[in-house]
Amino acid sequence: MSGLLIRELKLRGLAERILIVCPANLAFQWQRELKEKFDEKFVVMKGSDIREQFGVNQWTDQDRVTTSLDLAKRNDILPGLKQARWDLVIVDEAHRMSWSLPAKKTARYALGELLRDSTDHLLLLTATPHKGDPANFSLFLQLLDPDAYADTTSIREAMNNGRAPFYLRRTKEKMVFFPELQPDGSWKAKSIFTKRIPRTVDFHIDGDEYDLYRAVTKFVKRQSAAAANSENPQARAVGFLTALFQRRLASSTFSLRSSLANRATRLDEALKKALNTTITADLPDADELDEMDDAERDKFERQIAAATLSKNADQVRTEIGELRDLAARAKLVEDAQTETKLCKLKDLLTSEGFFTDPGKRLLVFTEFRDTLDYLMKVLKEDWKFTVGCIHGGMHAGDPVNPQPGTRLYAEQRFKKGDTQVLVATEAAGEGINLQCCHVLFNYDIPWNPNRLEQRMGRIHRYGQDKDCLIFNFVATNTIEGSVLQKLLEKLQEIRKALDDAVFNVVGEVLPAAQIERVLCDYDAGKLGEGDLEDELLKDVDEGHFRAICQNALEGLASKKLNLSMLIERKAKAQERRVVPETIARFLAEAAARVPFALKPVNQLPHTFDPAKTPHTLRTYEAAPDWKLPVLADKYPRFTTERDAAKQHSLE
Repeated sequence: MSGLLIRELKLRGLAERILIVCPANLAFQWQRELKEKFDEKFVVMKGSDIREQFGVNQWTDQDRVTTSLDLAKRNDILPGLKQARWDLVIVDEAHRMSWSLPAKKTARYALGELLRDSTDHLLLLTATPHKGDPANFSLFLQLLDPDAYADTTSIREAMNNGRAPFYLRRTKEKMVFFPELQPDGSWKAKSIFTKRIPRTVDFHIDGDEYDLYRAVTKFVKRQSAAAANSENPQARAVGFLTALFQRRLASSTFSLRSSLANRATRLDEALKKALNTTITADLPDADELDEMDDAERDKFERQIAAATLSKNADQVRTEIGELRDLAARAKLVEDAQTETKLCKLKDLLTSEGFFTDPGKRLLVFTEFRDTLDYLMKVLKEDWKFTVGCIHGGMHAGDPVNPQPGTRLYAEQRFKKGDTQVLVATEAAGEGINLQCCHVLFNYDIPWNPNRLEQRMGRIHRYGQDKDCLIFNFVATNTIEGSVLQKLLEKLQEIRKALDDAVFNVVGEVLPAAQIERVLCDYDAGKLGEGDLEDELLKDVDEGHFRAICQNALEGLASKKLNLSMLIERKAKAQERRVVPETIARFLAEAAARVPFALKPVNQLPHTFDPAKTPHTLRTYEAAPDWKLPVLADKYPRFTTERDAAKQHSLE
C-alpha cells in the first residue's frame, strides 16, 4: 500500500523527498521491497553514516531515506533532522510513538511531532494503535492532525457516526480472495492467508545439565541482587550481563559457555590493567537493547563484559574463578552430547520426516549467533543435512546479483532447494520471504513476544499455500521455561477464541521488555517464585485481547464487505475491460512508430521479446517533466495474457 501511495504521489509531482521511519530491524525490508516491487531506490541511514560525513547534513542531502525510529529520536540526531523538509513521511509500527507516560511525552512522541510538522503528507502504519486508553489514543491521533479528534469525546462521536477520513484497517485474518460462485449458486470467499498452528515441544533437563542450570541461576541471582541496589552504569551493565546468561542458558550450553568464558577473559584483562572497568553512562534503554540484532548485541556484550561490582582485586579474582568453573561445567555437558534440547530436536526432525524427505524444508530460529554456529555444525557434520544460515554479521546483499555470504544469497539457495535447513537469528526476523517453507522451529523462545510474530511472518506470508506449523522448544522444569510455557498455553487458549488475530496484538499486552523485567525482578529478589506467574500473566486474558483487537481503530474504520456490490462491479468491469488482443495491438503499433522492435513469440499469443531500449526513448527520459522510473537497457519478455503470464512467470 505504501509503495502504491509513493508511486501515485510521485506521478502527481507531490513526493520528491520521502522519509521512512521504522524499527531498525525493518529498515532493510523497506529498502528491499520498494526496490524490487516499485523500482524505488532508498538509502538506509545509520548512525555511522552521519558520523562519517561530519559537517554534512545527510537528511537534506538525500531525497529517499529509510532510518530507524530510535536513531531519529536521539538528541544528537534531531538538530540535523529538524533542518530537513519532506514531501512524504511514512512511519511503520507507529504505535511505538504513543505518548505512554502520564505526565511526560516520550522521545519517540516528540519525534512524531517533529515529523508531522516537517512534511506535507504523513502516513502512520500500525496494527495496534489503541491499548484501551482513550486519552493516550487521542494524543496519538494528534500526530496526524493536532486539531482533528483532539479529545476522547470527538473520537467517540466519530465512531458512533461512522466518519473516519484518516483511517484504513486491513488485517491478514480478514483478507480474502474475490468470492467464487459455488454449485449451489452461493458465493464463497477463500482466505488469502493460511493458519498458524503453534505447538509446544516441552522437555525436562536433568543430571549434570540440571546441576549446571542451578549453579548458573544461583550465580545470576547473587549478581542481580547486588546490581539492583544501585542505579549507576556499572550496575546496569552487570544487570544486562546476568540476564544474558539466563537467556543463553535457555538457548544452548555452547552459547552459555562462550559468554561465561568471554566475561572471565575480559575481567582478567581488566585486572591486569588495575581494575580499569569503568562503564560510561551512555547505555541503551531496554527497548533499544531489544531491537539490536545478534551482531550488535554481541558487540555490546563484549564492550561491557568487564563491568563488575567487585570492590577489590581479590573479589574480581573470585568472580573470574566462578565464571571459569561454570564454563568448565558447561563444557562437560556439551562434550557429553546429551543436551536434552538437542536430543529433542533430533527426535522432532525424525518424526516430522526431515531425515527421509530431503525436499522438505525447515526454518530454525535462535536468538544467539553462538547457538546458530553450534546448530550449523551438528546439522551439517553430524546429521548430514544441507544447511544455510542468516545472522546479523552478514551483509544484506545485492537483490539483482547476491554474492555468497550475504543474506539474500542464503535466502535464494533455500528457496531453490539447494539447502534443506536454514538456521537464522533475529536478523532474518524481518525482510526475508520464505513462504517456500511451512515448518518453523523456535529453538529458543525470545523474551519479547513480538519476536515470535515476526519469526512466524517469515513463512506466514502471501503465497503460502500450507498451514504453518510452529514448534516452540521449552524446558518446563526451569523457572523461565515454566513461565514461558504458561504464557504460550495462555496464548493458545486465546487463539482458539480469537483466531490468529491474537498474534497481531500480543506485543501490546506484553510490551517488549516486560518478560525480561519480571524475570530480572525475580532474580534480584524483588519477586518470589509464586509471584512470577501472576505478575507476567495478569493482563493475558481473552477479554483484554478482545478489547485491543476490537479497539478504537476498528470502530473508526469500515468493517463491512458489501458482497453483492463487489460482484456487480466485477461483472461491469469484465464487460468494459480492454481485452488482451487490443492491448497487444496497441503496443505493437506504438512500438513501430518509435521505432522499438517487439518480436512476437511463437506459440504464446500476445507475447513479445523487446529489443534493446532505443535511443529515441532516452531523449524523453532526460526531459525535466519525466516522472517514470529510469529506463532499463533491455526489458524481459512480457505478455498481455493473464494465463500466459502465470504459467510462464512473465511480466
